[in-house]
Amino acid sequence: MRKSKFITNTSYSIVIAIICFILFACNNENNQKPEEKAQRPVSFVAKAPAFNQDSAYYWVQKQVDFGPRVPGTTAHANCAAFIEKTLKDFGLSVVVQSAPVSTYDGKIFTLKNIIASYKPDFQKRVLLLAHWDSRPIADNDTKDENKPIDGADDGASGVAVLLEIARQLSKADLKIGVDLFFSDLEDYGQPEDSDKPKMQDSWCLGTQYWAKNPHVLGYTANYGILLDMVGAKGAVFPREGTGTHFAPDVVNKVWSIAQSIGNSSYFTDDITGNTTDDHLYVNTIAKIPCIDIVHMSPVSGTYGEHHHTHKDNIDIIDKNTLKVVGQTVLEVLYQE
Repeated sequence: MRKSKFITNTSYSIVIAIICFILFACNNENNQKPEEKAQRPVSFVAKAPAFNQDSAYYWVQKQVDFGPRVPGTTAHANCAAFIEKTLKDFGLSVVVQSAPVSTYDGKIFTLKNIIASYKPDFQKRVLLLAHWDSRPIADNDTKDENKPIDGADDGASGVAVLLEIARQLSKADLKIGVDLFFSDLEDYGQPEDSDKPKMQDSWCLGTQYWAKNPHVLGYTANYGILLDMVGAKGAVFPREGTGTHFAPDVVNKVWSIAQSIGNSSYFTDDITGNTTDDHLYVNTIAKIPCIDIVHMSPVSGTYGEHHHTHKDNIDIIDKNTLKVVGQTVLEVLYQE
């Protein structure tokens, strides 16, 4: 019986010790300073609905089926009409800018910038943009260099992601306004081996025009996100240099959200050199901090191997890449 009595007394001691520990822990928790509690990491809570990659892929295919969207062609005109009608069908407010612009080779084209607005009366706004034209030549290819490319990734992928976001915005009730800008004549820039006189700022002509002549007088946005080449297999999106220079806080916001929802293998923390893309003129002319989500190699500073070649066709498109980018951008909007 002594043994039994010993066990009983020990049990009482253990129980009392446990109670004292719990009371001490609770008291310590209550006595913590507010700033100490705030330092505890808070789990990221995703808010956006699922981005539909099948729908986005359909939008890529639809554009490619028109043929190369080279300014001055029937395919270009048909694609413009399709984008405009689709955005209107989603119930968005749509403005089309038309204006003559001169290119490096002395030609004059009538550009068509298409801008769709979600909640146009809201003061807090986010600008999303992508170019919808395609390269008139395959200057990085070794054959048929003078023929236009399909531009499935370089052009159509960014447009497709924006169209799918537009479709989902038509069902949403966000606390911000969103403008979706489909820019024209981005990819008619002067080739490096051109025998024509050097033209300054020959790229991104549609965005340059819009930045000087916004669709709404005095237009501004809190920030902008450019999507360019966002649909290829094996794509990676390092922190692009021009956007990092002009809008580091926006880069941090977008990359942090991308990594928080599981896309860190795509959105890497490598930093590239500066690029000339539509966001350059959004930053320097429109004075809106704008970044570029673009498939680039952080080592070589080059775009994908299919860039400005005939390999940039529907076969290069990966639904999962479209999903990663679309879900990230959609989440950015829902976190505002």
